[in-house]
Amino acid sequence: MSVDQIVSIHDRIVVGVDGSEASKLALRWASSLAEGTGSTVEVVAAWEPFTAYGWIGAEYATMPSDWNPGSDAEKALGATVDEVFGEHRPPRLELKVREGNPAKVLLELSEGARMLVVGSRGHGGFAGLLLGSVSAACTEHAICPVLVVHGTTPSPTRTEAAS
Repeated sequence: MSVDQIVSIHDRIVVGVDGSEASKLALRWASSLAEGTGSTVEVVAAWEPFTAYGWIGAEYATMPSDWNPGSDAEKALGATVDEVFGEHRPPRLELKVREGNPAKVLLELSEGARMLVVGSRGHGGFAGLLLGSVSAACTEHAICPVLVVHGTTPSPTRTEAAS
């Protein structure tokens, strides 16, 4: 592997976003870190297919046939990025939506990355936990450095949308 290949592998920061406040803060941190390193920020939303369990009489409950969870995830990701940056999106920002377990998706996409950034808890967490299941899995299994953003500490350079 050449030096150019090594540099190109590590010139990206992967950040998991699910629309939660913790993931918005993680996105701000990832953007700030990318500014200082010249990295691209890969903003990742992952969704999992689920089965609606339940019986209504003798019929099995299912989701509407025209429902597209990937499209919904794409819209939610775009709305979250717009909320964080407004009209001033950073220039090297790539949005990615993937089907699969969020921790597994983030771990796969972060292979060869400079860093993986996640919020301490996203949607679906339990209030008393310091780490959510996704952030815990990422810190345990990632092969790149992982930043878990806690609380409301602002990122080093405020990249929030102007109010």
